[in-house]
Amino acid sequence: MPKISNKGRAMPESPIRKLVPYAEAAIKKGRVIYQLNIGQPDIKTPAKALAAVKNADIEVLSYSHSAGFESYRNKLATYYKKHDINVSLEDLIITTGGSEALLFTMGSICDVGDEVIIPEPFYANYNGFATSSGVTVVPVKSKFEDGFALPPISEFEKLVTPKTKAILICNPGNPTGYLYTQEEIQQLAEIVKKHDLFIVADEVYREFAYEGAKHYSIMSVPGIEQNAIMIDSVSKRYSMCGARIGCMASKNKEVMSTAMKFAQARLSPPTFAQIASEAALDTPQEYFDEVIEEYSSRRNTLVKGLEKIDGVRVANPKGAFYCIAELPVKDAEDFAKWLLESFQLDNETIMVAPAAGFYSTPNTGLNQVRIAYVLKEENLLRALEILKAALKEYKG
Repeated sequence: MPKISNKGRAMPESPIRKLVPYAEAAIKKGRVIYQLNIGQPDIKTPAKALAAVKNADIEVLSYSHSAGFESYRNKLATYYKKHDINVSLEDLIITTGGSEALLFTMGSICDVGDEVIIPEPFYANYNGFATSSGVTVVPVKSKFEDGFALPPISEFEKLVTPKTKAILICNPGNPTGYLYTQEEIQQLAEIVKKHDLFIVADEVYREFAYEGAKHYSIMSVPGIEQNAIMIDSVSKRYSMCGARIGCMASKNKEVMSTAMKFAQARLSPPTFAQIASEAALDTPQEYFDEVIEEYSSRRNTLVKGLEKIDGVRVANPKGAFYCIAELPVKDAEDFAKWLLESFQLDNETIMVAPAAGFYSTPNTGLNQVRIAYVLKEENLLRALEILKAALKEYKG
């Protein structure tokens, strides 16, 4: 019998999606599930984006430029300038989601066996992108007690080897919701400059910053123009996860010309989704003001509710729409399965993402879950009731 590749065997399952079969079985039983496990916003997609697709006068649905529509890249560059990110269309490649931008980046800057340092916990698919690229993830652990702030730079220094090619961060963070300070971004800039490394920043949650905090982009730091690579996406910003449009940005011409070869190999990003994404750039500021106000309120509701449950601790997020909670259980994955298979409160239950899958270090985060506060407040309050009752009943 033909054998599957070692790379295929090594590909990790998604900790966010691997519980789906249990959820499907629960739904067949008639259960109502409050899904706290996945970052799918329930905010409406901007009407302008949807109208642009509906009104597109297209007779032939053709390829676009491999780097994406020139008109979209120009308009995107204008958007970035408003956020103190000075790029032009030549510094941008439109990708099929932020995921493809990360794959292009790893393919452009890493050879098989090279290393990328990532503060953990981190977006679980970084493990998958690294595995598919033959890259080794080297984790540097951030602490729950510190709210998952940037680990001391001395901890990064210990991990730099001749194989190290980059440091990768998510800012604000998925799954932690941590928003890096300007000082922390500057510290990262100094270490990549010192060791001649790349700094790759996944900034897809840029707009989601709370309590008056400001997002600082690595693309705004002077002196690291040749080191900095930014990953972005329309998925969360405009509630357009299904569009699968992202981008890769860098002032490093060699990086971008290399990434362009990967872009040409996959031909082009999707046409209709680019039309929607270009139109979304006309979304008025009021949309974002309302969205941030809504998520800020949801965050407060969730964090206060979690803090009231015996044995639960939560790291207060400053950005994105996730938080990490520690539960009074030994195995959060077993608890998550039990919630779907065996527990119900008035025929309702919840679905959470076990946090161990967001770590690269084995046997870490076993009692933690990631919660996405993408539900309306009344649903979050109900989910908290269910969690409290479930923890009282769960035997482990």
